[in-house]
Amino acid sequence: MSIRLIAVTSLIVAAALASGCVEERVVHDRPVYVQQQQPAYVEVVAPRPPPPVIVEQVGPRPGYIWSHSYYRWDGRQYVTVRGHWEVVRQGYHYVHPHWEQHGDGWHWRAGVWIVG
Repeated sequence: MSIRLIAVTSLIVAAALASGCVEERVVHDRPVYVQQQQPAYVEVVAPRPPPPVIVEQVGPRPGYIWSHSYYRWDGRQYVTVRGHWEVVRQGYHYVHPHWEQHGDGWHWRAGVWIVG
């Protein structure tokens, strides 16, 4: 068997194995806010509306909540940010990251945990 055939076969096998990989991240370092309202805006103002909300189908995972994907503004265009798992915090509810429209453009709100 030639070295070229072995190299090509190894490459195909590696690609096949890697294509099934899925990364599931759990984020532990989100701030917790004790007031009843969300904190001030993160001042990212986009001049045009974001693309439609990304709807993902994820199964339940005990002790976790799925923070859905969203689009961030990089100064020129929207870029997709993948969703991730958040550890459930008893006595708090999670507000997903989202954009809100105001008179001067679209304002970004980060995902946060709020008492209640």
